[in-house]
This record gives sequence, C-alpha cells and structure tokens, in this order.
Amino acid sequence: MNYRQATSADINAMMKIRNSVNENKLSDPTKVSTQMYLDYLDKLGRGWVCEIENRVVGFCYADKVNHSIWALFIDSSVEGMGIGKQLLKMAVDYLMELGASEIKLTTEANTHADRFYQAMGWHRGEVNDDGEVTFWLKSL
Repeated sequence: MNYRQATSADINAMMKIRNSVNENKLSDPTKVSTQMYLDYLDKLGRGWVCEIENRVVGFCYADKVNHSIWALFIDSSVEGMGIGKQLLKMAVDYLMELGASEIKLTTEANTHADRFYQAMGWHRGEVNDDGEVTFWLKSL
C-alpha cells in the first residue's frame, strides 16, 4: 500500500469511489463537484490517497478552514485492511499541526462509518433530523 498526498490526477478515481458506496450515498451526486475536490487539495485543506498496485483505493480530505474531515471513503473491495485508519490519522495529524483544538465530521447514523468513528475514539453527538450524527475529536 502506498499513501501519498492527493493530486488533481486522482479526482476521477476519488469521485468513482465516492459515488460507489452503499452507505452515506449522495442524494444528488452533482452537489459534490470536481471543483470541490480541487479546492480541498490545497486551497481549503489537503487530501490523501491510498494506492494498491497504482490504483487509488481510498481517500481522505481535511478541511483546514473548519478543522473538519470533509471526506473519507474506501473502495469496498479493500475494506478492513486499515486503510481508513491510516488516511484518517494523516488528516487528523495535519489539522493538529495547523493548531486545531477540535476536529469535527458528520456521517450518516447507524452505518459502518458511524461505528468506525466510535471505535476510533471519536465522541459521538446526537442524531439530527436528517439522520446524520456529528463526531468530534479534541486534541490532547
């Protein structure tokens, strides 16, 4: 497995992964545009990918403006290999280095992602009217 900072050349692969998930599906995939992926490469944050045999199999984006995780998605064919943990660690480390005292994210409640963030030690908030739950992680 190779982990590295994401580039614009990775966007199509990231979009394909994002649009192929079974949970946390976008009700309207056009709401997350190519420009948004570009903006989070450096202007609004930073992104990382994991490759296996030169194929992007997962990605994570950190939002440096809001000190949040904008996205973390893994190809279902490689789930359970620790890729999400490593990508999340890279994003958290980046935000902490920028001085974040707390990092937030939202995800769909009662999903694999919901259980993942709880297992990773994130604090879980209440489920909102849209069925999403907010998580936060405070710096040590």
